Amino acid sequence: MVMDAPLIGIKRHRFSVDGKGVTTLVGFHGCTLNCKYCLNPQCLSPNGIRCTVTPRQLFKEVKKDNLYFLATGGGITFGGGEPAIRSRFIEDFCKKAPQDWRITLETSLNVDRAHLERLFPFIHEYIIDIKDMNPIIYKKYTGEDNIRVIDNLKWLLKQELIANRIIVKLPYIPYYNTVDDIHNSRLFLNSLGVFYIKELQYKLPEQINEMRTKL
Repeated sequence: MVMDAPLIGIKRHRFSVDGKGVTTLVGFHGCTLNCKYCLNPQCLSPNGIRCTVTPRQLFKEVKKDNLYFLATGGGITFGGGEPAIRSRFIEDFCKKAPQDWRITLETSLNVDRAHLERLFPFIHEYIIDIKDMNPIIYKKYTGEDNIRVIDNLKWLLKQELIANRIIVKLPYIPYYNTVDDIHNSRLFLNSLGVFYIKELQYKLPEQINEMRTKL
């Protein structure tokens, strides 16, 4: 039996932001990491849960945008938090959703392999927030090791025709990594067979910037 899942929010009518076409972003509560500059800190807060839904209830809510999805090749993007830890919920939802919907998973890959294996038949595109491939930088920033990340990425890349369905986010994280670190991460990812890499820069809240300038 699939349990209800807590959500931090549902955002509709997003275009080419979380995957192709018009998408609805479904954000799950809960994460395996504790990133210093978390973009969605409510995903770890007990007060961050907006609602709790079943797969059937979620489908009823998001199917109102079916025409947008079909017209643009879009669909549902699961984010969070870490959506992969809700693999049974997502699996059940995908079995209810039209096959024409594009399902995207935004993940850190820092989860047990069983979750990814369960989800693999249903995911059309992966957006992977890799943070940094240097294990020291990764642990300093997230509080966790990146061993599972690398192992899961290698496993994913072994699956047939999967490389074209993976986009890796490679951020510049102020006070944690450098341009050289990003370059080294890119070389590492290329050596594994990852070529769709999107570099970005984290924008820090004002209070964090102020605190850092005083150090």
